[in-house]
Amino acid sequence: MSKAKLTAVQPVGKKIVVDRVQTGVRVEKRLLKVLKALAEYLDMTLGDLLEGIVLHAFEGKTPFSAETLARIAQLREVYGLDLDATASHRLIEQGQKG
Repeated sequence: MSKAKLTAVQPVGKKIVVDRVQTGVRVEKRLLKVLKALAEYLDMTLGDLLEGIVLHAFEGKTPFSAETLARIAQLREVYGLDLDATASHRLIEQGQKG
């Protein structure tokens, strides 16, 4: 399978200079593994991947090609990620009361 690219990776126009900040966020463990593996597969940083996903979501657009979605499905299997969009905003940590 050839390397797919996020649609956002094919830049339109010139580079945009921004100020980035370091942040600490807590993310479900298997989800993070899939995101890191996808970023490596796409040859980009995790931060760049997340920025692209969020910017696309803000505009109601899908950030991934069909080929990349297929790779994500494979990575979900590898890392046992059985969560889907219906789990959004319902995740709690072990020992945490709902």
